[in-house]
Amino acid sequence: MKHRRFNQSQKAEIWGRLTSGESIPSVARAYGCFPNAIRRMQVLTGGAKPRARTIRQCALSLAEREEISRSLALQLSCRAIAARLGRAPSTIARELRRNGGGHLYRAHAAQRRAQRQALRPKPAKLGQCLRLREVVEAKLALRGNV
Repeated sequence: MKHRRFNQSQKAEIWGRLTSGESIPSVARAYGCFPNAIRRMQVLTGGAKPRARTIRQCALSLAEREEISRSLALQLSCRAIAARLGRAPSTIARELRRNGGGHLYRAHAAQRRAQRQALRPKPAKLGQCLRLREVVEAKLALRGNV
């Protein structure tokens, strides 16, 4: 057995096996890892399959970020850039402030940073707080769901 990290497709398959009723030890054997690796994956998400992370539709696209970069090279103001993109001036100002200001702004670096921030893992509340998890489990047991 070896210690390992799972990629996104492996995690999806593991969650599929677990939700279909397969036991943790048998899933661990299938992946050649210790059962604690599977349990740790469950604990970090509060025992529930995490939903797929997506970037908001209203977020700036790479094309818009490139247009911001080109407009900055033309020394246009935030208001002028916003008018060209059909966005609020505050959106452009926030984008510039987050990514080094007008003189350091780079579209591809800003896009990579935005994607990294949007996809950051957030620990589940039930995974973080043992006391809360115990209360939830106890109440679910009263209803017969556990």
